[in-house]
Amino acid sequence: MGELDKKVSQAIRNQLQMLSEAVVRRQYELQPEIWQPYGDAGREKSVRDVGYHLSYLAEAIAASDPALFADYVTWVKVLFAGLRFPDQVLPTTLQCIGDALQEVLPEELRAMAGEYVKAGLGQLAQAPSVLPTFISQDAPWADLATEYLNALLRGERHVASRLILEAVDRGAPIKDLYLHVFQPSQHEIGRLWQMNQISVAREHYCTAATQLIMSQLYPYIFATERICRRLVATCVGGELHEIGIRMVADFFEMAGWDTYYLGANTPTESVVRTVAEREADVLGVSATITFHVSAVADLIASVRASEAGDVKILVGGYPFNVAPDLWRRVGADGCAHDAQEAVELANRLVANGAQ
Repeated sequence: MGELDKKVSQAIRNQLQMLSEAVVRRQYELQPEIWQPYGDAGREKSVRDVGYHLSYLAEAIAASDPALFADYVTWVKVLFAGLRFPDQVLPTTLQCIGDALQEVLPEELRAMAGEYVKAGLGQLAQAPSVLPTFISQDAPWADLATEYLNALLRGERHVASRLILEAVDRGAPIKDLYLHVFQPSQHEIGRLWQMNQISVAREHYCTAATQLIMSQLYPYIFATERICRRLVATCVGGELHEIGIRMVADFFEMAGWDTYYLGANTPTESVVRTVAEREADVLGVSATITFHVSAVADLIASVRASEAGDVKILVGGYPFNVAPDLWRRVGADGCAHDAQEAVELANRLVANGAQ
């Protein structure tokens, strides 16, 4: 992560509120027929939303990766389509952001900011407005995943639980249920929320239900013979989406590791202290949104500077899938795309370190 990137990113963060208000003021002047019906409350929400756009832009610049902002723009396009905003809203918003940055930023920082906004606009034209389902009918366990998801969406947690426990009784591997039922179902729930087809409350219910059902499988998970390796698994401070890293921790348990799962929104100092106290072989860190990439880098730097600095560090989560080389830039030892890959990579890293 270069010094110029950091300067541009910090300059945007330092002037976030002023920039957000300037962008909205410009957009309302250009599209009064769209925004006037929303009144003052709508204007406040617009300022808030532009603040999100600018924060993601600043994070992508700090990470030196335009793809992160371009991908965020495609996500917002789907979100706005679900909210039935006119097609011209998002491109106009981005153009106003670009114009405001050119007016406010020092001259030496403008070009880089402009390139990132341009990348977002370029991606926008070819991005879809509707996302396909994450539960493909030719995928393993697709029928069970569909039944399970539908039960959750109906609010029938007990039915969803019974489906999983009956599958286990019939011999379904726990790992298959995680990878082919829980994981695609969670992705599908996120897709439905993004497309405005379910509420935030419904999304939270489905996620909480899945976490409870996962806990019902722990008698099977913790029965594996131990191999004397230790994992600390955590989300960075501010990261509230914990189910992914919890799945990772469970896979390590199934592989015989002793795990210490810290969950969501864990302060950096607590993670550093825990890694040292547990004498961890591996630290697993999750970030599901680009907004938290800098926090991952800061956490890793703090761990590296501590007495446990030689621990192997794995990262994972959506931004690391978007930008395949991002794990190197945040200082990690590797990146995994799913829980099984994380276990395999961790075993290799620890084995190589012991040679």
